[in-house]
Amino acid sequence: METIGNMMEALCCGENKTACKAIRALQEESLRSAAVYPYMDLFLGMLGDANSYVRNRGLVLAAANARWDSENKLDGAMEAYLAHIEDEKPITARQCVQALPAIAAAKPYLAPRIRQALLNANTARCPESMAPLLEKDIAAALKAMSGL
Repeated sequence: METIGNMMEALCCGENKTACKAIRALQEESLRSAAVYPYMDLFLGMLGDANSYVRNRGLVLAAANARWDSENKLDGAMEAYLAHIEDEKPITARQCVQALPAIAAAKPYLAPRIRQALLNANTARCPESMAPLLEKDIAAALKAMSGL
């Protein structure tokens, strides 16, 4: 069994296949325990990376650890997080939108802010082939958050 430290090394390596395996394992661990939460600052730092794959990993893992965020680190990074709804890379925008309901569920007081960002999203910036997918993701996220 790999340690979280080993998975974090793999996550941050340049090899995408290895990093994908690590992110899945880290996501699974994040569902079970707060063991991955000590790396929240790293995940939030990944949001500003030039590489969209790295941004995706940061978005997904920050959201997966929102439930453990007793220090409210994610709260302070919400503007940076929500900016990815309109990321230059449509896949990253979709990853962001798909992760937002998990954040809203873990931190219901952020739901109005998240909802407003989703409603204000400009999907026209996306290529024509991706805009409908992003719009569908936004609608699904809003629906998932309707009870919050």
